[in-house]
Amino acid sequence: MSIVKIVILNWNGVAHLRRFLPSVVAAAPAGVEVVVADNGSTDDSVEVLRSEFPSVTVLRMDRNYGFAGGYNRALQRIEADYYVLLNSDVETPRGWLGPLVEALDRNPDVGVVSPKLISSEDRRMFEYAGASGGYVDWLGYPFCRGRILRTVEEDRGQYDDARDLFWVSGAAFCCRAELFHRLGGFDDDFFAHMEEIDLCWRMQLAGYRVRVVPESRVYHLGGGTLQTDSPSKVFYNHRNNLAMLYKCSSPGQRALVAVARPVLDLLAALSYLAQGRADNFRAVFRAWRDFLRWHGALAEKRRAIRSSRKAEARHIYHGSIVVRYMLGGRTFGKLM
Repeated sequence: MSIVKIVILNWNGVAHLRRFLPSVVAAAPAGVEVVVADNGSTDDSVEVLRSEFPSVTVLRMDRNYGFAGGYNRALQRIEADYYVLLNSDVETPRGWLGPLVEALDRNPDVGVVSPKLISSEDRRMFEYAGASGGYVDWLGYPFCRGRILRTVEEDRGQYDDARDLFWVSGAAFCCRAELFHRLGGFDDDFFAHMEEIDLCWRMQLAGYRVRVVPESRVYHLGGGTLQTDSPSKVFYNHRNNLAMLYKCSSPGQRALVAVARPVLDLLAALSYLAQGRADNFRAVFRAWRDFLRWHGALAEKRRAIRSSRKAEARHIYHGSIVVRYMLGGRTFGKLM
C-alpha cells in the first residue's frame, strides 16, 4: 500500500481551519495522516489545532516562508510515497482521495494529479484557481477547462473526462514525493503564486505527465490569503510568470516571449492606471524590476532544467488566450 499524507499549509487561517478541516479529517481514509504545517502564524491557529483537532499532526515553522518555501520546508520533514497538498480553504467530500491515489498507482509516468475544483460558495460553478485542470498559452498566460481569464463556467459535466494537461492547481495537488524532492520542490524564490505551474512544467520536462481526475471533486473557497487584483497578487503573478517562462520555455517560445511580453505587460499596467489602480500599475513594474535582477540566477536554473530535460512540455496552446478572449472565445469548449 502506498503511504499517503495530506499536508495543509496554514498561515493565520484559524477561521478556515475551523470551517474546512473537519471535512478533511472526516474524509481521510484509514491510514492517511493529516498534517497541518503552520507557517509562523501569529493568530491562535496552533492552539486551536491542538485543542480541537487532536488527530491532526502539527508542524511548526518559525516564520512565514510563503506557499513555496513553506511547503518545501514542511515536506522535508514528512515521509510518504504521495503528498496531497491541500489549501486550508478546501472542503473534501468522502471518497475524493481514492481516485487520485489510484491514478498514481496505475500510471508510474504520471507525476501529479488533481481533482476537479468546484466553488464552495456556488456549487454550480467551477472554482477560479483550477477548475478542471489547466493550460498555458504560447505567451505564458494560464487558463483552465472551466475558466478563461475572468470568465468562470458553470459545471455541467462538460469537462468530466480524465486527461493529461499542462498544470493542476496547488489548492489540491497530489504528487509523487520522490519526484517532488528530486526536482527541488517548488521554487523557493517564487514565495507565492505560479509555483505549482512551474513545478508541473518541470515535471513534464523530466518526462512525467500531469493529469486531472474529475471523478474526484473538492470545494474550494479561493482568495483566502490575497484578494483578486491586490497589488501583491499582481506583483507575484507577473514576476513569477516571467521567471517560469525564462527557466522552462523552449528557445523559440522564449524568443517570442522576450518580444511580446514587455508590450503586453505595459498595456496591462496602463490599463490598471486607467482604472485608477496606481498600486497595481506600480506592481507590474516592480515585477519586471525583480525579474531583471534575477537574471543571473534564472540563467543558472534554466541551464540546469533544460540540460537535463527528457521531453518538451506538451499541451501548450500555440496562440494567445488573451486575443481569443477579446474576440469572444470566453469558454474552454474544445479548445485543447
